[in-house]
Amino acid sequence: MRRKIPSTHALTAFEAAARHQSFTRAADELALTQSAVCRQIAALERFVDVKLFRRTRRGILLTEAGARFSQNVRARLDEVERDTLAVMANGGAERSLELGVMPTFATRWLLPRLPAFKRDHPGITLHLTPRVRPFSFEETALDAALHAGYAGWPGTESTLLMHEQLIAVGSPALVGARKKLKPADLTRFELLQATTRPYAWRRWFESVGVRFEGDLAGPRMELFSMMSQAAMHGLGIALVPRFLVEDELADGSLVQLTSHSLFSDRSYYLIWPERRAHDPTLAAFKAWVEGEAKAYRDRAGAEFAE
Repeated sequence: MRRKIPSTHALTAFEAAARHQSFTRAADELALTQSAVCRQIAALERFVDVKLFRRTRRGILLTEAGARFSQNVRARLDEVERDTLAVMANGGAERSLELGVMPTFATRWLLPRLPAFKRDHPGITLHLTPRVRPFSFEETALDAALHAGYAGWPGTESTLLMHEQLIAVGSPALVGARKKLKPADLTRFELLQATTRPYAWRRWFESVGVRFEGDLAGPRMELFSMMSQAAMHGLGIALVPRFLVEDELADGSLVQLTSHSLFSDRSYYLIWPERRAHDPTLAAFKAWVEGEAKAYRDRAGAEFAE
């Protein structure tokens, strides 16, 4: 059965016109005449049998259907361009891995470790794509993903890297001379609250056997990165994933207030589709990231054991 796919010339002209909101500027970008761009878009509208632009006295505007379509077309053309550049690189001999990542985890934990991977595997290129919402590998070009949450997706395999370890941190100036406190001492401080985890502090106190009378009130913040910055500036104490504040703990701008930590219900996995299970490039990355995760778990346990 023949695929119902418009010509790439028509899609390219449409994407450029939609981005510029102008046939003239699209023609300039593509080194075509304005009439040629108009013909390509007219052919595309006939193909899909939907009006994609509205002509006005001031120019052109995308219709609602055109706006939705343009977003999808732009994403697909970007993927085609990326794949084309990848196969062109080194005559197609380059080994690469398309990896979906949680942005904060990738920035704070993965990226600082990647120079070691590059040194050990100079022939492999990692491409990182942010993924914060559920997705299907069948609908993306991803080879694997670093995912926070649960594994067991249909049609996938996975390996556990680490459980999320929440620790209480604050600035040395706020804490004073004593860098390590008893868990009950933390009730004296302003407790910075994560908007997405309103019960985190209560669970932390319950896990260490501390009863807290009244509401656990404090400034609410959407992002852990905001909470850690607020804690550094003495606005209160924060309960954050340990991997997020490793640099701050190392340079002393934050201190871990007690040796107690709480493992949340969130864990970090490397997940890949079953069809990629025997891919040597993925196998190399899997072995490396498992080793890094084990070293991190071992070091965290040794440094912050009760």
